[in-house]
Amino acid sequence: MKHTELEIQELKIQVKQMWNLVIAQLSKTKIALLENNTALALEVISQEKRVNAYELKIESDCENYIALYSPVAVDLRLALSLIKVSNTLERIGDFAEGIARHTISQECKTIDVKIIEDLGIEKMIDIVLEMLLDGYIAFETENTKLTEKIMSLDIQVDELYKNGFYILAEYIKENPLETMCALRLIIILRKVERIGDHCNNIIEDIVFYVDAEVLKHNNKTSLK
Repeated sequence: MKHTELEIQELKIQVKQMWNLVIAQLSKTKIALLENNTALALEVISQEKRVNAYELKIESDCENYIALYSPVAVDLRLALSLIKVSNTLERIGDFAEGIARHTISQECKTIDVKIIEDLGIEKMIDIVLEMLLDGYIAFETENTKLTEKIMSLDIQVDELYKNGFYILAEYIKENPLETMCALRLIIILRKVERIGDHCNNIIEDIVFYVDAEVLKHNNKTSLK
């Protein structure tokens, strides 16, 4: 194996390690939120620095790889995609941390647990976790057949997010004293919805690398 191939394989390994860490962070955030587990929420927050460190190292190493070897075609697309994917994973980690901080805030302990169930927050997080795992599989196998599934899951997340506004509007009418907590729940819904968007962005970057095709803004312009 050429030295350049070893370098790029090492970069892919770093991204996969970061990916696994972010999946673990989001899984812990879900448990912390639903079970009001402050200790687990604090663990998510404390480990966010590791996610940030991965992003900085991957971006730096990819830039060095491009500068040293002047890759072209698929190798250049891969290096660029690795930078984008690591940036996106870092943003997902940020959202997971933000949700974890809600858990330790101790400001909304009186809110009815049923509203959490009605909003489908657990279902939303499960869906984005599935998207994140499917994206990992697509990246590892360089198989973009999961693209349509991931994008359809993102639509489901968007629908739950939009429906959440109607549910919370009714809840606020019936429980005006819980208005501030209800607004905080909107922020959580928004963070989960954004995670779904970012998972969508990741599969677009994988398609760009593997198939040389641009999917952003529904622009399916071939680069081959």
